[in-house]
Formats: sequence, structure tokens, C-alpha cells
Amino acid sequence: MTSTAGGAGQLLAISDLHIGYPENRALVERMRPGSDDDWLLVAGDVAETVSAVRWALETLASRFRKVIWAPGNHELWTHPSDPVTLRGVARYEHLVEVCREIGVITPEDPYPLWEGPGGPVAVAPLFLLYDYSFLPSGCTTKDQGLEYAHGTGIVCNDEFLLHPDPYPTREAWCRARVAETERRLEALPDDLPTVLVNHYPLDRHPTDVLWHPEFAMWCGTTLTADWHRRFRVRTMVYGHLHIPRTTWHEGVRFEEVSVGYPREWRKRAEPPGRLRLIAPEEVGAR
Repeated sequence: MTSTAGGAGQLLAISDLHIGYPENRALVERMRPGSDDDWLLVAGDVAETVSAVRWALETLASRFRKVIWAPGNHELWTHPSDPVTLRGVARYEHLVEVCREIGVITPEDPYPLWEGPGGPVAVAPLFLLYDYSFLPSGCTTKDQGLEYAHGTGIVCNDEFLLHPDPYPTREAWCRARVAETERRLEALPDDLPTVLVNHYPLDRHPTDVLWHPEFAMWCGTTLTADWHRRFRVRTMVYGHLHIPRTTWHEGVRFEEVSVGYPREWRKRAEPPGRLRLIAPEEVGAR
């Protein structure tokens, strides 16, 4: 675990930048820290191509004291528009190397220690995927869930673009990631609180408000349902759902920090691309 001296900065978060949309790319171009000591957590879905991911993270890393990235499903797609045709683990490892070249922290790096206001907390970017365990009501198997989803027409593009190579399935890759991440989190000091950053929520409850409940299958795993208690989580930062909000679950703050697509954020009252304050917590936030 690495440590950075505390100052007057803030721990901020954003996700689902989707800079393939010109309006969203413009939001990234305008993003600035409030002070020289601010850190930025980026919880995935920056873009679909490696070059676009590099541009966005490098732009942000040039402005913030530290940028910490957890991958979303869109970065892991082997998209027809991307000249980088790597699949599965090889694609993820390539993205990790890109991040290291530009000074961005990844799930493969030592967890940094935030010692600014609201600290100390270990900030842990995670890469966990999903295993189809958030099944639709009445379904007891993945096959049943997928059949139901295909019947509704709500099927995640991961089924066609996110390859698990060399794992046989996405759920096998998920189980391997969960086991390795669990080992690393267990090695943290028992008295150190954490901020966990993952593209997907660690618990299913945030998916209860989805317009299409069957999409929850591509939103996480029940294997992490107790992590907010086990690992002393101060705040669980996630995206993916495109429903920015704060929820509290068993006394733990879950913060969905996504920008989403222009057609979504144009409908909201607040300005798009607002960086969410993770630490110090706002007075009366609960």
C-alpha cells in the first residue's frame, strides 16, 4: 500500500464517461480539480477503444494529484472500431500497462492511502466482473435468466463483445477476480477503513430501481454481498447503472457516480459531469 501526505484536497469520483459521445468528451475537457491535492476515482466505462481511454485518463491525470481507475465492461469490449483486437485478460492487461505509462493507478497496483480530509482510508480500485447471480425473479439458473432477457429484448452487449479468454466463461473470470481481490483486501490492516471502487455495486440493492430488472444479471455478483461489512467500507463507489444517487445499506454509503449517455443526463436537473465528493463526507450527507 502506498501513502501520500495529506493536504487540503478532496477525494472525488466519476464514472461512465462514455467519451465516444462528443458531448461527453467535452465534459472531460472541462473537468478540473478544486485544489492541487485532489484525487479522482474513475469507476469504469471511459470509452470503447484503447486510444480513447488513454486520452481521457491522461487528460485527467495531468490535472489531478492522483487518478485511480477501475475498468468497466466497455473498456473490456473487443469493439469493431478499435484497432486493438486483444480479448479478455490480454486486453485488460494491456489497459493496465497503458495506465501505468501515464501514471494512473489500477486494480493491479498497491492500494493508495488517502490521508487528506476524511482519511486515512485505503482506496482500493477493484476489477470483479459479474457471474449472472443477480437473476430475474422466478429464474434459478443463468440459462433461464438469459432466455427471459432475450424474450424482453434487454440483453447486454457484453454477450457479443466482452470475451473472457482464456477463461471459458465470464463467470469463471469473475470468480478468479473475486478470489484474488478478496485475498488482497484481507491483507489490509484490520483497523483501516476503505473506499472500494468498482464498476459494479458490491450488493444487489442498487439494481432494484432499474427500469429493466433483467439487466441486473450484468451488474455484479452475490459473492461480494458482505464485503461492505467485512472490509470496513466507508464508501462503496460504483457506476454502470447510469442512475447517479446515494444509498445507505447496513450503515454503509453506496455512491453511484456515473455520467451516462447524453440522452440520459440531459433529463436531469443538475449539470452533467459533476464530480462526486467521497471524502471528506458532506455534513448531513446521510
